[in-house]
Amino acid sequence: MRDMKRWIGRWLVAVAVLHTGVALALFGNTYRTMWSDGIWGAGVRGAGHSAAAWFLLFGILALAAGLAVSAVERSGARLPRSLGVALLGLAVLGIVLMPVSGFWLVLPPALALLRPARDGTDRAARSGG
Repeated sequence: MRDMKRWIGRWLVAVAVLHTGVALALFGNTYRTMWSDGIWGAGVRGAGHSAAAWFLLFGILALAAGLAVSAVERSGARLPRSLGVALLGLAVLGIVLMPVSGFWLVLPPALALLRPARDGTDRAARSGG
């Protein structure tokens, strides 16, 4: 992994932390209501509750993905090209559906994963992905 500086996992963790912070800022009152009214089934009590639940859950998922990617990067293994394809698909779909959003932050790691390795060989060919 000499051609990368091991930044993709950290980037995804930072995006997850930012995403969760925005969730708390945007939906703080909704989360308090969900908690005070009882958490069980709170995510299906209305569109606002559903959006708040998904916003928070996506931040947790992004954090898990970022931590996993960081672990792979630390091991020295190559990240699979398929991860870049998946992140690019997520970014493009998210940007199309919500142009004013943080999905733009997914483009740098997606494109970095799709860029050919500096030694001229394809990342996927060497990683099996």
